[in-house]
Amino acid sequence: MCGIAHCNMPPQPWAWHRMRCFKFVTSGSLSRKGWSTKLQDRGRLVVSCPDRPGIVAAMSRFLFAAGANIVQSDQYSTDPWGGRFFMRVEFELPGLAERHEELRRDFTAVAEEFHMEWELKRVWPPKRMAILVSRDDHCLLDLLWRWQARELGVEIPMVISNHPHLADRVEPFGIPFYHLPIGPDGKERQEQQILDLLRGQVDFVVLARYMQILTPAFLAEYPHRVINIHHSFLPAFVGARPYHQAYERGVKLIGATAHYATEDLDQGPIIEQDVIRVDHRDDPESLRRKGRDIERLVLARAVKLHEEDRVIVFGNKTIVFA
Repeated sequence: MCGIAHCNMPPQPWAWHRMRCFKFVTSGSLSRKGWSTKLQDRGRLVVSCPDRPGIVAAMSRFLFAAGANIVQSDQYSTDPWGGRFFMRVEFELPGLAERHEELRRDFTAVAEEFHMEWELKRVWPPKRMAILVSRDDHCLLDLLWRWQARELGVEIPMVISNHPHLADRVEPFGIPFYHLPIGPDGKERQEQQILDLLRGQVDFVVLARYMQILTPAFLAEYPHRVINIHHSFLPAFVGARPYHQAYERGVKLIGATAHYATEDLDQGPIIEQDVIRVDHRDDPESLRRKGRDIERLVLARAVKLHEEDRVIVFGNKTIVFA
């Protein structure tokens, strides 16, 4: 059985009349505590630097000296002589939770020697992911189902929508649902409401068919941490009504693209794509129906890649260690 409880939120002048929060309490626990035992000692080291001999050896020596055991390693160079080198290493280190900051300090010397851009992360606790959605529920529900089945190693502290229609769909998952409409005082105020909810509570944001263009100010707070699903195989058919554009063009393939949102609409670094074959018998509604399946799959893959730190942004491209 599920019941609805009120959110204990401090009164906000901008939200008092227009923000509705539905916080659901479920009788069945969706706790992730079972994950923590096996992941407490798991870490990831992700680096990017000018390529030169000795990088892999230096990183391996560092982890070995710290007592870590490398369990997975991926690397790529744009050019072994003068190119850019990328590497992702996953490792086990007993007591990582207590030693994480010490490890970060010690790695600084290696990073400075090779002019690295780097991140040393713990796998546990999991990343916190907020979902923004408008009216379409297919991408939202797919993410929630995968989260409930533990296919996604994230926490979902909130779902936010500019429409109230999907509150009942979120209820069974026990996740707070916030309805933040765009009122007469403008979109900027609504975005500020969203940011006030997100700050300090989430690590990245997923636009699961959120049909609003985010402002540069919003995106600046989450650089390369806002994942959008676009219902076409970019760069084809950017903007609105891509399935109608595809129908008019008579395409034989349609697809979906997950990318990081940037100030340039539908132009951000691409994380994942896929396609499905269609033919002359498909009208715009048929294309849309088939496209939804691809959208769900592509977005789920992109979220998984991001939460496992498998994506490195390089200019307007990505290096993806799938």
